Amino acid sequence: MHKEIIINSTASQNRVAINENSKLVDFFIDHPEKRRMVGSIYKGKVARVLPGIRAAFIDIGFKHDAFLHFSDIGDKLEDMKGIFDDDDESDFEDDETSVDEKSGETASILTETTGDKPIPKLHKGEDIIIQIIKEPVKGKGVRVSSSISIPGRFCVLLPFDGKIGISKKIIDYRERRRLRKIARGILPKNCGLIIRTAAKDQEEKSLMGDLKFLVNTWNEIQEKIKNGEPPALVYEDLNTTVSVIRDLFTPDVSKIFIDSKKLFKEIKDYVQYFQPELTNRVEYYKDSTPIFEEFNVEEQIKGLLGHRVPLPSGGHIVIEHTEAMIVIDVNSGRYAAKKDQELNSLKTDLEASREIVRQLRLRDIGGLIVVDFIDLEDEKNRKKVYDELKKEFKKDRAKIAMLPMTEFGLMQITRERIRENILQSMHEPCPYCNGTGLVTKKSNLTHEIEEWLKRFKLHKKSVPLTLQVHPTLKETLKKGKISFLTRMKLRYVFRLKVESVETMGIQEFRFIVTRTGEDITEIYS
Repeated sequence: MHKEIIINSTASQNRVAINENSKLVDFFIDHPEKRRMVGSIYKGKVARVLPGIRAAFIDIGFKHDAFLHFSDIGDKLEDMKGIFDDDDESDFEDDETSVDEKSGETASILTETTGDKPIPKLHKGEDIIIQIIKEPVKGKGVRVSSSISIPGRFCVLLPFDGKIGISKKIIDYRERRRLRKIARGILPKNCGLIIRTAAKDQEEKSLMGDLKFLVNTWNEIQEKIKNGEPPALVYEDLNTTVSVIRDLFTPDVSKIFIDSKKLFKEIKDYVQYFQPELTNRVEYYKDSTPIFEEFNVEEQIKGLLGHRVPLPSGGHIVIEHTEAMIVIDVNSGRYAAKKDQELNSLKTDLEASREIVRQLRLRDIGGLIVVDFIDLEDEKNRKKVYDELKKEFKKDRAKIAMLPMTEFGLMQITRERIRENILQSMHEPCPYCNGTGLVTKKSNLTHEIEEWLKRFKLHKKSVPLTLQVHPTLKETLKKGKISFLTRMKLRYVFRLKVESVETMGIQEFRFIVTRTGEDITEIYS
């Protein structure tokens, strides 16, 4: 498999694409004005504790307080609080510590427990150290955890945890045992460690260097915690572009191409420090042809923006976003003879399974996903589709849970949501339809205007009014031999003039008292 990372940098944003055999499999956008929040650590203050919803809200200086669910409160909360106490004793001494198995490799290893966990001892107004694990979505604030993790190139440091974990992607038993032995030898006191996928076949010296860097980072964080007044940012993770290199630049990546000299130097220095043997794979792209066009990325990105995605056999999938979930419909696209219907349906569903997983990764879609596959009568065929999805999801770094296909051809999937999906990060709601995709018909708007005039006439005597509307609606109101405007003047016997305002929405109208300029639209709505 030929794997490449292509980075396009402009004054307004950085875009990172990961290609496998010239096919786009991951895509990230880094906006300078919208910095990455996941992984950042804050010293906050408990704003509210709500046992009824098993959660607390933490003031970290944002518009919306951070959401801390009780299941995201670590067992070592009291040890974390101990940082607030001044002492000169070092937290890091070489010592043996009891270890347990812990899978995963980044801050996303924090998972919810379903048992009745005792309510933690949190009090309104007390200081607390938290780490952002999910970015804000729509009107919701960030989600946070009190379990801190600091990711490096080969390791993830877990202060006050005392556990060792090896990435699930390292499947060789001997390599896992070797890495566990190294981890036991270098693990600092009162800390846990996760060995990441990139650590495979690395020497102890490399892991030691990475851990030393993480320990120094943690010591700096503790100093900021002791000296800072909440709310305060005490640690900010790398930006999206560099974090992709840290997390995804593994030995199976043949090349990194970058079209910015400044970013090329920054990434090359980073790789040189942590993994110098891979430095020659970082290459500055000099050609005049835009880098994303050269690697056929731009055309594939356009496919991310549409609702309809074609399949190789002629079928297609349709992806729709709703408030509660993402709905994906699988269509065969063309008629198949009845005797081959089951076989053709299975073929289309299997193709759709592979494409759905790819699209979820590319678009970074999270939450509840319902897929409507083409109906299959044979239970064995439904199981094949389920197994195909399960196999493809192994390539996904996000946590996945899924249920088998129902008799109606529906499959329910949940995918970990960490940040806004690609569509949300690249678009904003339409100012005319507010993101619904629908606008009120002009005939309905004229009806609403007439109803408003009826209510106004009941309560007021004849007062000259000015009706402000979008220019297109003004044309409708004045159209015809006896226009709507003329009929309203004759029916309600008062002066009414129409004024076009280009900045207004095409489904809005405002009534202004001509003499005073008072807006009375809401009063009689």
